[in-house]
Amino acid sequence: MIAVPPSRAGTHRQEATSATPAPATPAPAPLGPGSATWKYFGDWRGLLQGPWAGSMQNMHPKLGAAVEQHSDFFDERWERLLRSLYPIGGVVFDGDRAHRTGLEVRDYHRGIKGVDAQGRRYHALDQDVFYWAHATFFYGTIVTAEHFCGGISEAEKRRLFDEHKQWYAQYGVSMRPVPDTWEDFQRYWKHMCAEVLEDNKATRDVLDLTALPRPPFLPWLPDRLWRLQRPLLARGFVWLTVGMYDREVRDLLGYRWTARDERLHRLVGRTVNALFSLVPPRYRKHPRARDGLDRAAGRVAADAPLLESPARNLPAGRYATGPQHYNPAGAPRTAWAPGLVRRLLQR
Repeated sequence: MIAVPPSRAGTHRQEATSATPAPATPAPAPLGPGSATWKYFGDWRGLLQGPWAGSMQNMHPKLGAAVEQHSDFFDERWERLLRSLYPIGGVVFDGDRAHRTGLEVRDYHRGIKGVDAQGRRYHALDQDVFYWAHATFFYGTIVTAEHFCGGISEAEKRRLFDEHKQWYAQYGVSMRPVPDTWEDFQRYWKHMCAEVLEDNKATRDVLDLTALPRPPFLPWLPDRLWRLQRPLLARGFVWLTVGMYDREVRDLLGYRWTARDERLHRLVGRTVNALFSLVPPRYRKHPRARDGLDRAAGRVAADAPLLESPARNLPAGRYATGPQHYNPAGAPRTAWAPGLVRRLLQR
């Protein structure tokens, strides 16, 4: 649920099957420099698997129903995605404040519940549902590394798996659904892909990019030019996404994938990695991730306010109120604050 935040969440008592907050205990240790998660997560190349992550999440029957019935994500698609990256990244990169960020993200989902079209009850904080969303973030990190970062070793996959438990603990929910070992997780993932996931409207909506609006970070691009290239972009992103799916998911959604597609997909991935090798390592990271790196290195004060989304991504009108909209209005620091720009230019 985290990648497609709800928009009409109310305040409701949790269901008995929900991811009940764990009893009060000391905050779990945050991830930090030297972890494999800090190395791979928060990379801008992760945006290339955005439709993969959104569709994989929404194929879960309960999560897909929640998105269909409670989300207005598609009314402000770019803005919701871009501002959501800040708290999502914060659970990894906020240091001693990561647990607080995780609790906030968890609580955005408290009121999302209902009954789907087949009469099945769902709750966004159902233990298995909430963990599935997290599993896509963890496994999506591996997918990004494999396809667009030059590959990843088996040892690093195991490190990421171990760290994803520490990451998940930041949400303050039950650890019951979390597989014990990397081998257990691989079996869990295959089971989900082959036996649990469903083709549904929420998934098809994520994959339908034919009406995707112009990104807010390209205000200089003429609307006419955006509309002309949008069909090609839509087809290209869906093709890129299909190449990242497990075979069982391709079969479920009815996609055909050939040996030629696979060769071309690998070539695209190598090209992306080559281009990113020209970018300084710090600037391959999302601003919230980079802010964590800066605090850890002493470039930013450890107690400085957390970096928040720039104003262009903030919700407006009926979306402007309620924490479930990820609206950090009034935060003293944003990604494009003049002081921060000056510091970046000086480095």
